[in-house]
Amino acid sequence: MLAGQTAIVTGAGQGIGEATALALAQAGANVVVSDIDPMRAQKTTDAILAAQHAGIAVTADAGDLGDIQRLVDEATSAFGQIHILVNNAGVTRRAYIMDITEVDWDRIHRVNAKGVFFCLQAVARAMIPYRGGRIINIASIAGKGYAGTSNAAYAASKGAVISLTRTAAQQLGQHNINVNAVCPGVTRTALSDANLQVRAEQEGLTLEEMAARRAAMIPLGRPNEARDIADMVVFLASQGARNITGQTYNVDGGIIPE
Repeated sequence: MLAGQTAIVTGAGQGIGEATALALAQAGANVVVSDIDPMRAQKTTDAILAAQHAGIAVTADAGDLGDIQRLVDEATSAFGQIHILVNNAGVTRRAYIMDITEVDWDRIHRVNAKGVFFCLQAVARAMIPYRGGRIINIASIAGKGYAGTSNAAYAASKGAVISLTRTAAQQLGQHNINVNAVCPGVTRTALSDANLQVRAEQEGLTLEEMAARRAAMIPLGRPNEARDIADMVVFLASQGARNITGQTYNVDGGIIPE
């Protein structure tokens, strides 16, 4: 499906990013696995290589402009043209709105908003001469008002990603670059499980009770697995999505009805 194409996935050392990198490789893409943690990046890359697919690991901080440019340079050096960017790297913590600090705000927006923008810009700059590309931003239903968000700063950062996706699609369309976003709902990852543990402790529940309460709020009755998001990303990177741009797709089991 994606044979001969090159994809960069940020935050690909675990969770949604890891699942997405593996799914893109399975679809035939050469995958540039980027993560701030070199051991995690290499672990994902090793899994890609073990399955007889092509991939390289690049240690990079998605909120650092120098690292972003180096990531693009290493991707083009290894594989040439970049066809796909999955802007996945993100951070958060569970916090009540009145407890969020300036440090929290800056840390979250540095990666989730600033990092997404400058990764998009750097990769688009590499795509424009080839007149084509797919940029897929991982946002969140938190950016659409989901009440169960980890915190307000995180929700604001994901709202920024949604807005950026729409504007970038309008401005990059002339270069045949599609820009879309996937908005995961509750998704089982190490990060979300850690937040669930904090919430359970805050509410005096066991982890199992908290997980059951969370599942009961989802119309389909189950949280996402990371692969659910990865499959949507693969579709948006495929030929079947060639005339889709500027859209935000919820993958949430029906939590947000839009």
